[in-house]
Amino acid sequence: MSKVISFQIPKSGRTFVQYQEDRGKYFYNNLHQHPQCQLTVILEGRGQLLVGDYVGRFEAGDVFLLGESIPHVFRSDAEYFEDDSKLSTAGNTIFFDFQAFGKSLEEVDEFKELIQLNERINGCFKIKGKTKEEIMRLFDGFSSLSGLEKLQRALHMLALLNFESKDLKALNMIPVSKSLSERDGKRMDQVMRFILENSSRPISLDEVAEQAFMSKEAFCRFFKLRTRKTFTQYLQQLRITEAKKLLIETDLGISQISFQVGFQTLSHFNKTFKSLTNQTPKSWRKLN
Repeated sequence: MSKVISFQIPKSGRTFVQYQEDRGKYFYNNLHQHPQCQLTVILEGRGQLLVGDYVGRFEAGDVFLLGESIPHVFRSDAEYFEDDSKLSTAGNTIFFDFQAFGKSLEEVDEFKELIQLNERINGCFKIKGKTKEEIMRLFDGFSSLSGLEKLQRALHMLALLNFESKDLKALNMIPVSKSLSERDGKRMDQVMRFILENSSRPISLDEVAEQAFMSKEAFCRFFKLRTRKTFTQYLQQLRITEAKKLLIETDLGISQISFQVGFQTLSHFNKTFKSLTNQTPKSWRKLN
């Protein structure tokens, strides 16, 4: 995994279906991309999921579908990286390499639906409801299946994906920019790490532009092109996501939470929270 952005899935030959189990103190911590679509079940652990313009949370029991060549990271919460931490993470993933079919994907009539499906997976989706339950059931015992059985079950999973259903929730507001160059990928990873590690304090545009070795003007263009948000919008989304976690998991007062996640005034926090959630922090806490 020496290259930050061009993460390679271990595989032999041209394989459509590749199964992987991740176990450890924390999930792979770099922004990365790969040419396969992926279906991931989170079994243990929690943290922040960053994909394009989406900034959100993941936790045990979540199931996500991500399109091919889309930069993303499941970044475990800070406590997972502490030296004395007893926390651990676990997740199972199936990678689908549509390129493995070569020209036959276009020439075989039965594969046409696969082409259409691959085109629809443009971004990140959270899978819920009965579709989630069925996919989690199909994950059970996947590693022990033969090659043909794995293919059969994987196709069954893909056949369950109905993009018109409420069970598939698109997390990205707009299509995700694909295939960052390795240089841009390293820059974005460095920037994301800096923002995540410092979001609880004021961060100037000068500071974050320095992380990318760019002028402020060049950085603003670079960042918005790849996240479809301004740096300020992205930082606010990150802080509100963290505030939601604290509202649910702690008894801290709203004012305390406001300052803890990086807002300088309570009024700015309340205004930003409502603009992003259509609710006040108080009402959101009651409903969740």
